[in-house]
Amino acid sequence: MRIVLGNDIPVRDWNDFFYGNAFATPFQSYDFYSLVNSSPALSAEAAAVYDGERIHALAVVTLQRSPGLYAFFSRRAIIYGGPLADTGHPEALDLLLGHITSALKGRVIYSETRNLSDYSCFKQIFKKNGWEYVPYLNFHLQTADHDAMIRAVSDSRLRQIRKARSAGVTWRKAASPDDVRAFYLILADLYRKKIRKPLMPWDFFRLFFERQSGVFLLVIYKDKVIGGIMCPVLENRAIYEFYICGLDEEYNEQHPSIMATWAAMEYAAENKIPVFDFMGAGKPDESYGVRDFKARFGGEIVEFGRFLKKMNPLLYRAGALAIQFRSATRQ
Repeated sequence: MRIVLGNDIPVRDWNDFFYGNAFATPFQSYDFYSLVNSSPALSAEAAAVYDGERIHALAVVTLQRSPGLYAFFSRRAIIYGGPLADTGHPEALDLLLGHITSALKGRVIYSETRNLSDYSCFKQIFKKNGWEYVPYLNFHLQTADHDAMIRAVSDSRLRQIRKARSAGVTWRKAASPDDVRAFYLILADLYRKKIRKPLMPWDFFRLFFERQSGVFLLVIYKDKVIGGIMCPVLENRAIYEFYICGLDEEYNEQHPSIMATWAAMEYAAENKIPVFDFMGAGKPDESYGVRDFKARFGGEIVEFGRFLKKMNPLLYRAGALAIQFRSATRQ
């Protein structure tokens, strides 16, 4: 077996493996790798394990850090969705994980896979390579049958949706960079004031729209964007909630965040996309308001977890303390 890196991976080989793989999500595609590297403030690396002429494991690793004083303590590598793996060739994943460790040594404090599929059959391989399993929940909502999808939504949530629609709230696809900018300004304000986590730069959102890497669905009230959702799409498989926002305090009666989620559900049903993936619902042993919000849309809760590798345990602990301190000082 051999490892091929980044732009040396033939796109045809990459696509053949990606579209035929059960673990595929948009985040391991060549398009996503190219998208991230097209934004000046971001970078991604890729590695593929070949056996002969075929790929048997592949990962897209995004390199990230927080801005400002905390940048040094937040250096991290995120594998969105988890790596692509071949259940018939587990040794390929073993080799891939070993390469990732070697390639990132001294460059990041920790690496993390944010699994969107069930990797339980590979747990021992991750453990062998020093990755620990962290329980983490998610919701999958079946959207192939529109009527069944509606029946699964809680009565209280349906009343909120009907109320918003009666008030004149609608949704539509973003049609221009200005539309996307309106969404981004709401999102950036939300991250700055409430979520207090790093946000992808504006260029990433603009390029996502220009390259048609998925859809932006906007919530409209009186001709104004009051919320929206950014959704990567894997055709015939799933639509994903990557970023979502709404002016919920200013437009409490119009329920913009609820309508943004509803927009993605309706879009999926209209376009025969069978699954809406909420992309996370928190740790099972911690209360989480976002999980309660998502649960009322009727999806099935799943636990695919995450794999975490502390490349520098001392700095990892220091970084956790720094984040706690920053959060405390902002309260």
